[in-house]
Amino acid sequence: MATTPYFILSPNTVLSIVGLIHGPDKTVPNPAEDWRTASVDVVIPAFNEESNIPLCLASLARQTRKPTRIILIDDGSRDRTVEYAQAFCDLNGMELIAIRRAHSIGKTPTLKRQSREFDSDVEFILDGDTVLESDNYIDRVVEELYKGAGIACACGTVLPLRDRDRHDMLKTEALQKFLGAHPEATIYPKVGWFHHLQRGITDMYRDVLYFFLQKFVYVGQMTFFGSILNPVGCAVAYRRDVLKTIVFDRYEPMLGDDLTNSEDIFIGFAMNDNGYRNIQLTDVCARSQEPEVGRVPGQIYLWSSSFLQSCYYFDELMRSPFKALKRRRRKKREQAELAAGLADKRIYHEQYRQPFGIDYTIQYGRPIGWVLFMSALEKVAFPTALVIMLLLQLWEPLAITLIAETVIATGILVSVAKGQRLEYLFKGLLVTPLRYAVLLFDFVTIGRFAADLWIFRTRKWRK
Repeated sequence: MATTPYFILSPNTVLSIVGLIHGPDKTVPNPAEDWRTASVDVVIPAFNEESNIPLCLASLARQTRKPTRIILIDDGSRDRTVEYAQAFCDLNGMELIAIRRAHSIGKTPTLKRQSREFDSDVEFILDGDTVLESDNYIDRVVEELYKGAGIACACGTVLPLRDRDRHDMLKTEALQKFLGAHPEATIYPKVGWFHHLQRGITDMYRDVLYFFLQKFVYVGQMTFFGSILNPVGCAVAYRRDVLKTIVFDRYEPMLGDDLTNSEDIFIGFAMNDNGYRNIQLTDVCARSQEPEVGRVPGQIYLWSSSFLQSCYYFDELMRSPFKALKRRRRKKREQAELAAGLADKRIYHEQYRQPFGIDYTIQYGRPIGWVLFMSALEKVAFPTALVIMLLLQLWEPLAITLIAETVIATGILVSVAKGQRLEYLFKGLLVTPLRYAVLLFDFVTIGRFAADLWIFRTRKWRK
């Protein structure tokens, strides 16, 4: 075990490296629709976000593309979220539709209802604790969303929202106008220094993790397959009709509102399963508030358990690598028919184009299924390997593995952090203990999922 650093030089990392070497699909896209004419509704799910909602709306106010509607869904807040949101919009000439619920029903029903109740072309989901750092964020994701009919959702790079980012937002005219009228409001969470310290630790850990994933792993996946498994759900643009018909109309009768413990993971898998793509842009950025370090295990459980649950629901997609030869033979047959004039050429060219429908996935799988299979393999195998070495007291192999893995992890991180290499060198080393703690916690998640599946035999996944 000690001869190979398992955790960062993982199957998915290797897959991303191969993708970067392979290069992108060179088909020149010929979009059938004009992205400039697309109508965009911004839906903001929020729960007790009085410190964040002015920042969120201020970032919307400075967007180069103005939405058709801004819809705030207050999920039973007990603070002044709705009051501050309405006041901000009134002061800055922004129209706001505020829907206030007496009790929380969750984010998934919110997405479902808005996709059915409104008629926009694009449903842009912006969490109440998220700020669009790039002024052209909505413009860019909508533009890329319409590069091909097979693109179902698009998001930018998402990083932690730090105190310095909050301070920078004070420079915006819209926020100054709001704070002038409401001096009692604060854009900083009303907590003590110890809570700020805990959030700072989480910010550093997530900054390293997100940077590595989005600047390296996801870039390789996008280059190779034209898609990632799922979008980052706090600032993402969906084709509303696809979200409604492919996800909610199809899966709600079977699963109800609680698709899994994390809606963006399930939605992303469903899109891939039906032949659509989830894309991520690296030239625009959003920042989202991270939880305090004590709440990280609970959030990790939700994400990890949702991934495992989605693997269970979309098992045909996960088995795609075993259908690769069959898919390759079909592609060669189609190319031969096209060359012989027996098949019609597509009018609209599109990169990474695939047939739609789950029937195709069942028979041939999807190229992105390689990413899902490798992700499932490493999510189960890596924590298990750590636990085995600990139980068998294999201290020397464990030490060599951890040292080798840390060197490679930090090396890759520094190589992609152009202009910030020294900063990410220290950050990468400091968060190493947290990374391994998360791996061990994943082992608990795997055990709980296995117990639900094979011992208790329930699909009503425990939250």
